[in-house]
Amino acid sequence: MAIKDQVRNKYAETANQVASGGSPCCGGSGNPLDPITGNLYDESQISALPEEALKASLGCGNPTALAELRPGETVLDLGSGGGIDVLLSARRVGPGGKAYGLDMTNEMLGLARENQRKAGVENVEFLKGEIENIPLPENAVDVVISNCVINLSADKNRVLQEAFRVLRPGGRFAVSDVVVRGPVPAEIRKNVELWIGCIAGAMEESEYYAKLAAAGFEAIEIEPTRVYKIEDARQFLAGKGLDVEAIAPQVGDKFASAFIRARKPQTRASACCEPTCCAPAEAQKA
Repeated sequence: MAIKDQVRNKYAETANQVASGGSPCCGGSGNPLDPITGNLYDESQISALPEEALKASLGCGNPTALAELRPGETVLDLGSGGGIDVLLSARRVGPGGKAYGLDMTNEMLGLARENQRKAGVENVEFLKGEIENIPLPENAVDVVISNCVINLSADKNRVLQEAFRVLRPGGRFAVSDVVVRGPVPAEIRKNVELWIGCIAGAMEESEYYAKLAAAGFEAIEIEPTRVYKIEDARQFLAGKGLDVEAIAPQVGDKFASAFIRARKPQTRASACCEPTCCAPAEAQKA
């Protein structure tokens, strides 16, 4: 089964568990003990949101707290899941702005729309689609956010190119994701469950930087927000069919949640396309 199908199945399972009143099998921001997804949101942010929005969040950061969203802006969340970051963004951009959520999983979209209804937030639209093929026109949004989803894609170049395409000139890329510092054991990279869990598909910091630059972004910054220690590694490696005690010491301090910023350049002046447009002013007056 392809990685994308396995990711879709896992997130559908999570949405169904949360919708039925349970908790996700693999953490979620509602579990403060989870080393990756726990304790990401302040109580002041989530107090007015449905509990299901928090439970269904399987992110690794809080991009809405760091993206410096402004009233009236349009925001797109790649891989919006249960909708927590979309709802938070919608409140920050206000009624004059808009927040889109994009997800490929019907079950997550259903849960997100129900969370929107419960929260009473109107300036939100959830779209079905894949982050490699965003169903929006170019120059459509001011900010692209994402929470530990880009690392799940098998075609990260395409994702970043699409994010660049839909951003307006001067628009901002502001995502939370897991990054790697140094070599990682091959057993981790090959483990499908760890790919789904935001670990195996994570890029090196330098690779992330290079891919953003190749897509056309500038002002690229990668700021680690939570570095995973050996004990954290034991937790996220457990139950994955690996020799935890042998591998955990090899990956301690090598994985980190990070906030990744970049900007789409402002539109440059159009090139001269008329026979006289680049001629001296005196010649054009003749």
